[in-house]
Amino acid sequence: MSKRKLPDENGFVYSTDPGFKFNEPKENNTTPEPSKQKLYIRLETKHRGGKAVTVIADFIGKDEDLEELGKKLKTFCGTGGSVKDREIIIQGDQREKIKLYLTKNGYKYKGQ
Repeated sequence: MSKRKLPDENGFVYSTDPGFKFNEPKENNTTPEPSKQKLYIRLETKHRGGKAVTVIADFIGKDEDLEELGKKLKTFCGTGGSVKDREIIIQGDQREKIKLYLTKNGYKYKGQ
């Protein structure tokens, strides 16, 4: 496929508008310090076979820093998890442990 026909992040492949431009992806060049982050913590069970997971969302910054925070949270909680779609997913109901970790490391949080 030629460069002109590559889809952008919204799924656009072709437009009849001669002035149409694909949106340039936003680059997160810097990650703000933890005290300026306000993470959202929630418990989810939907589409997971009845098993609960704790989801941490609204992280601002580089993907590498998000992956690093996810790894540290998984280690701290002693469970598995993953980072998908700019969200950290931790297995089980780990809200209290995650709140403790975030408070200890200077993050602000909201949610359950």
